[in-house]
Amino acid sequence: MYHPSQHQAVRAIAVVEAVKGLLVMLAGLGAFALVHHDVQAIAETLVRHSHLDPASHYPRVFVEAAGKLQDPQLRLLAVGALAYSLVRFVESYGLWRERLWAEWFAAASGGIYLPIEVYELFRHATWLKLGIFVINCVVVFYLVWVLVNRRRMASAGRKIG
Repeated sequence: MYHPSQHQAVRAIAVVEAVKGLLVMLAGLGAFALVHHDVQAIAETLVRHSHLDPASHYPRVFVEAAGKLQDPQLRLLAVGALAYSLVRFVESYGLWRERLWAEWFAAASGGIYLPIEVYELFRHATWLKLGIFVINCVVVFYLVWVLVNRRRMASAGRKIG
């Protein structure tokens, strides 16, 4: 059981994880919807509708990458996205229901990204990357703090009872 402020914070983390799962699930469904379609033509249309110059670097890279995608790759992307979203939904459910395994899983799964985020910050720092890194650090360290406090409370309860 949590202190009321911990309860709200862990539930907020659960909501964030559910939203991440939903966004990735939608992306996976979008990838699956592109199977048997001309992905390069769709990418070119998207670039034009976005009023981007198709000859500039990033739009050109995007269109070329889209042109190389084949149906098996799209299916693999879709299945991977759906698997990832399922993991996020399970984690969210466990955090919402205050399950110890979910706290451990959320702390570990968030912590896995920290070295990658540090590498990305050193490679090319942006405010967005820094913000994501800081938020991820706060969530991971908060969950570790919750786990340590839970253990202390359980230990104190065994000594008293």
